[in-house]
This record gives sequence, C-alpha cells and structure tokens, in this order.
Amino acid sequence: MAEEKHHGHHLFHHRKAEETSYAGGGATETTTYVAAVSETTKVDYEKESKHLKHKEHLGDLEAVAAGLFALHEKHKAAKDPEHAHRHKIEEEIAAAAAVGGGGYALHQRHEKKEAKEEAKEADGKKKHHHLF
Repeated sequence: MAEEKHHGHHLFHHRKAEETSYAGGGATETTTYVAAVSETTKVDYEKESKHLKHKEHLGDLEAVAAGLFALHEKHKAAKDPEHAHRHKIEEEIAAAAAVGGGGYALHQRHEKKEAKEEAKEADGKKKHHHLF
C-alpha cells in the first residue's frame, strides 16, 4: 500500500503484483511487474519557453563558432599551400556545421513560438479564427 501512495517524477512506476498458484502439491509463487504511466500534470510553459530560448542561443553560438573556424581554415589554406587541400576540406566541414547550427537555432525558435501559442491556448486567451 505504501508503494501505491508514492508519487515520483518518473515516466513509469513499477507496481508489483503477486500471483500464487498451487500445482502438483508444491506451492509456486510468480511475481509479475506491471508498468503504469504516470499522469501528466500541468505544463509550465514559461519554463519550457526559457529552456527553448537557451537552446536557440546555443544553436546561434554553434553557428558563429563554426563560421569563424571556417574562415580560419580558409585563411590557413591561403597561407599554407603545402596543406591547402586539408584546410579546404576542414573549411567545408566547418561551413556545414555552421549551417547545421543555424538550422538548429531556427528549429528551436519555431518550437519556442509553438510553446508560446500552447500557453495562450491553455490560458484560454487565444481565439480561433476560422475562414469558413
């Protein structure tokens, strides 16, 4: 009974159900575990929005850092003709990482907007406009 009152912050709670069967004169005890999904409580949209904003800034930082590294490698390729091919390859990889970081930041911005819209809908402030 104490296990049923425990409310943890986990996705799955394990409850122990015991079954006893008597077969062939000897008692055998079988233990099975039942996974129960915890109920979802009210979502803190402000906290989620701040978290997504933080992730967006990390994506921006990644894009800037990779872009600067790409420029550095481009400069190295011009100054070091002996290893120019290697520096050009590293420049292209850094440029691809910069594009990926920018895409990640844009994705997080859209996620933040969706969280803000969900918060408005949860508060009942947003009115739905139908075209027809």
